[in-house]
This record gives sequence, structure tokens and C-alpha cells, in this order.
Amino acid sequence: MDQSRYYLRVLVEEIHSAIVATIDKEGHPVTRAIDIMLCDKQGVYFLTAKGKDFYRQLIEQRYIALSAVKDGKAISLRGYVDNIGKEKLDEIFRKNPYMQKIYPGDTREALEVFCLSRASGEYFYISNPDHVFRDRIAIGAAEETAGGYYIGKSCTGCASCMEVCPQKCIEIASKTAVIDQHHCLHCGRCAEVCPAGAIERR
Repeated sequence: MDQSRYYLRVLVEEIHSAIVATIDKEGHPVTRAIDIMLCDKQGVYFLTAKGKDFYRQLIEQRYIALSAVKDGKAISLRGYVDNIGKEKLDEIFRKNPYMQKIYPGDTREALEVFCLSRASGEYFYISNPDHVFRDRIAIGAAEETAGGYYIGKSCTGCASCMEVCPQKCIEIASKTAVIDQHHCLHCGRCAEVCPAGAIERR
């Protein structure tokens, strides 16, 4: 299993609940808590009732941002959703039996399923504050986003950035500094102190 699919399983099985953002009729961001019910090679699945504003926003915008945090593990994703109607609804109710109490019997007919199928984001693990870990996630045709700070060829190897890095994730390699992206906080302190202006944010 690739890393992205492993992180999606963490989202579904360990974290489960997420905050999802869309845009309301006035153009303002709006958030709500939803449960992420399933995942497979196509993406992650959630559902909502057809009478909700959330449903209308999903149909019209077809794009969401979500964040989920539990026990020092955080996942954020941004991407496109597809309405798959009743597909996977029975599987969702089997794997999430508490839903049968919320929507008993045929009241589940109010629900439709959405799949976040093309998205990118990141996994962030901070249970050990001295040694955080981050990684990129990509679903479907989405490319992994390469955010953060990178050191260019104009680096002189002065080590000023190493001295101010809170995670000590910068080291000198072949006379220039290199940032270990899996442990970078993206705080930007290194770029602030670089006398050569060799560090840029992507």
C-alpha cells in the first residue's frame, strides 16, 4: 500500500471525524463536522442529506477543503468531490453501524454519498514535539503539493539557517544547506536569516 492510501486509512479508521469547508451563497467560507466513512483506491467517502445547504454546496461547487486532528495526527486535504448517489450507502451503514440509529429504516433515503476523488494535502504527526513528521498526500489524478521552504544554489553554506531551525532539520550537504521536508514546520525562520537570500517558499 502506498503512503497516501495508508494516510487515508488513518483518516477513516483512527480519526474519522473531520471539519469540511465550502462557500455559502454570500461567498463566505462555512465549515461543518462530518464523518469520513470509507476509503479505497478511488478516494474517501462521506455522506449528507439532500435537504442540507452542505449538499447544495457540494453539487454546485464540487470542491472542498477538510482538516482532521486526533491524538497528535492531523490530515488536511483539498480537492474535487463526485456525487455517487446511493452507491456505497449500504456498505457505509454496515461499516458504521451507529448510522442505523441516526437514520433508521428507509429514512436513509434522504442521504447521498460523495467521494473526494482528486485531492492533495498533507499528513502531520506531532506527538513528539521535538521531532515532528509531515508527508504529502495525493488522491486520484491530483499531484502531490510540494509546499514549504527550499534552499537554492546561491546558498553559501554559512549555517545561519541551521542555528535558528526549531526542529534542527537543516544540514549542510555538498557545501550547501538542505532542509529535510519530512520534519520542517514551515515556520520560515531560515528564510528570514539567510544572508544570501537563497531560501524560498514554494
